[in-house]
Amino acid sequence: MKKTYTVTFFTCGIIIAVVLAAVLSFHKSESKTLKVGFIYVGDASTSYTNNFIEVQNAITDKYGKQVKTIAMCNVAEGTEEEYLERLIDSGCELIIATSYNYGVTMKKLAEKYPDIEFCMATCSNANEEPRLENYHTFMGAIYQGRYTAGVAAGMKLQELIDNGTITKEQAKIGYVAAYPYAEVISGYTAFLLGVRSIVPDVVMSVRYTNNWNDYLIEKKYAKEFIDEGCVIISQHSDTTGPATACEATDSDTPVYIVSYNESMANVAPTTYLTGCKINWEPYVTGAVESVLKDKKIEENVKGNVVGNDMGAGFEEGWVEMLELNELVAAKGTKAKMQEVINGFKKGKIQVFQGDYIGVDPEDPKDTCNLKKGYIENENSSAPTFHYVLKDVITVEE
Repeated sequence: MKKTYTVTFFTCGIIIAVVLAAVLSFHKSESKTLKVGFIYVGDASTSYTNNFIEVQNAITDKYGKQVKTIAMCNVAEGTEEEYLERLIDSGCELIIATSYNYGVTMKKLAEKYPDIEFCMATCSNANEEPRLENYHTFMGAIYQGRYTAGVAAGMKLQELIDNGTITKEQAKIGYVAAYPYAEVISGYTAFLLGVRSIVPDVVMSVRYTNNWNDYLIEKKYAKEFIDEGCVIISQHSDTTGPATACEATDSDTPVYIVSYNESMANVAPTTYLTGCKINWEPYVTGAVESVLKDKKIEENVKGNVVGNDMGAGFEEGWVEMLELNELVAAKGTKAKMQEVINGFKKGKIQVFQGDYIGVDPEDPKDTCNLKKGYIENENSSAPTFHYVLKDVITVEE
């Protein structure tokens, strides 16, 4: 009997110790305060940056006085070091940067300041040497959203063909793209393949603005696509220019816009279909929580981890569809989109696959046969597919 009491007493002691440790840890994280710095290439007037600003505001609402956020807006790529140093001097222990070309500077400063966590959106250099424990990259698997938006566009095209508004030969897409980066090429390819899953013979023309946000050029290129006979316009650019061009067109053939980062329902109520965006909140709020609790970010945020790089798609809420304009969309579009999203969540959809040859625009000798399939985001959260599909996608000057 004595032995039983001894064991029970010992067990209770362990349980009490564990509970006390948990309570102390909880109070420690509750009492700790944190400064989080954000550095933006744009401001709230641009949808890409505004999506991050909404996350910044959500953090403030969630943590109150425990977390203070500081933001530097409209920081041109190439000038970011000065602004990052300001955030560091202000006492930031976590810095979130949001434009790909900040990556080299961010990593340099991460090496210089090992006690600060640096998180770089859309970049791909976290696992390159030197690998730093305090430097991280992250991005949502946006090709999933692009493909799903393409399915919605394809259903609209099929409806127009079925009711005789256009012929199969008139089913053309115009795509206003920012830069010839893998992120952009991967996105517009996924969009086209989504359309082709419904209307197999669709072709697409692409024009690069060489700017993330230039309203006048984006609108101009969209109008030129419309004049060329494109029926669907989409974009990887950051203004309402393409949507405005679609809504204002006097073309005899209807034209529809598929957006990115923000709904264009208010701008183009009769021509907007749908769109997609990356939801940055799961990662950014997870990173804040990790620093508050002294945990490693990659162990505390749900996603696909490769070293110090993280990504995820619909399955973890990192990718979201924008509202569907059911007044414009083809019948059954909502259900079909949900079917596609569920397919991605279950890992049943392979986007970059088919009877296509992709050609590297920088090196024509570098080709990719998609019969074998190409797995996007396999080893990096940043997109890597950088091939233009031969005889299907035309890049216009």
